[in-house]
Amino acid sequence: MKIAFLAMAGLVMGVVGGATIGIGIGLAWIELCNTSEFEGYAGMLVFFTFMPLGALVGGLAGATLFGMAAFREHEVAVARQRVLREVR
Repeated sequence: MKIAFLAMAGLVMGVVGGATIGIGIGLAWIELCNTSEFEGYAGMLVFFTFMPLGALVGGLAGATLFGMAAFREHEVAVARQRVLREVR
């Protein structure tokens, strides 16, 4: 249960962080490539392309990293219990 909770928490935090980074990359892209701002094209590019891609990558990375960390912590706890049982 702890592994699933931490994976979901990582997903949420990864989505928020990834979307923020995506917005930053999109704004940098607009400045570097001199993207046209005619009728809001630059804003649509950032918020309909870069932000969702950043959120997708960030969510997957966050869920994976938090899930792996929780799983490894679980393995360590199980190994400790086995060692304590063998010592007794």
